[in-house]
Amino acid sequence: QLQLVESGGELVQAGDSLRLSCVASGRTFSRQSMAWFRQAPGKEREFVAAISWSSGYRYYADSVKGRFTISRDNAKNTAYLQMNSLKPEDTAVYYCAAGVRPISVQESQYDYWGQGTQVTVSS
Repeated sequence: QLQLVESGGELVQAGDSLRLSCVASGRTFSRQSMAWFRQAPGKEREFVAAISWSSGYRYYADSVKGRFTISRDNAKNTAYLQMNSLKPEDTAVYYCAAGVRPISVQESQYDYWGQGTQVTVSS
């Protein structure tokens, strides 16, 4: 199995920036596609961003495109989500996910999930 632990979520002001981290342990981190999802209270979990194992391909939800950047450092077994120009609507629990399949916007395509980290953006 692969274990994922997110960190970095906190209370910030609109327009501020945050960098979330996802540290993997257990099976090899290499060749795992990684993704970030988020879930706001009362809403379904939604796709945020995904990255291939070699960082050669990245994909973003329209709502975060141009503001968020997904990256990874395989030597550190860590994936990141750099969030800039944060908005109140970005408030959610952010989850890290991993899987051997090509990157996807579908939750079912990922095999491993972290417990989530809370991001709160005040206006």
